[in-house]
Amino acid sequence: MALAGTNAAHAGHELDGRDLVAGKTLYADNCAACHGADLEGAPDWQVPDENGVLPAPPHDETGHTWHHSNVQNFDYTKLGGAKIVERMGLSSFTSGMPGFEGQLTDDEIWNILAFIHSNWPEDIQALHQTRNPPHE
Repeated sequence: MALAGTNAAHAGHELDGRDLVAGKTLYADNCAACHGADLEGAPDWQVPDENGVLPAPPHDETGHTWHHSNVQNFDYTKLGGAKIVERMGLSSFTSGMPGFEGQLTDDEIWNILAFIHSNWPEDIQALHQTRNPPHE
């Protein structure tokens, strides 16, 4: 995924005013089985399995979720890795991330992403905001 460049006007507002309590519950119900109850990810998440699929990465500051914009994280969650990888024209990467379109509403996905974001240290939150281009 391409990352937005650093910009003086940071935008994180897709995550503003979200329901973090609902996000925590939704994360526990839909994400924790793969990504860990404490956002820690699967063991050996950087080592592909026998099918070439990388295990679920952490969503804490040790992972790469914060390297991507809010919209990229939203699309990956909603559409799933296979659709995103196909959209990007990649043939050398297989994603195990399912899509949650039709299972979770857009607001529920945003609540989950806001919950994840809220767990990062302040310096990581600040870096993440630079990944989000300003909106008109």
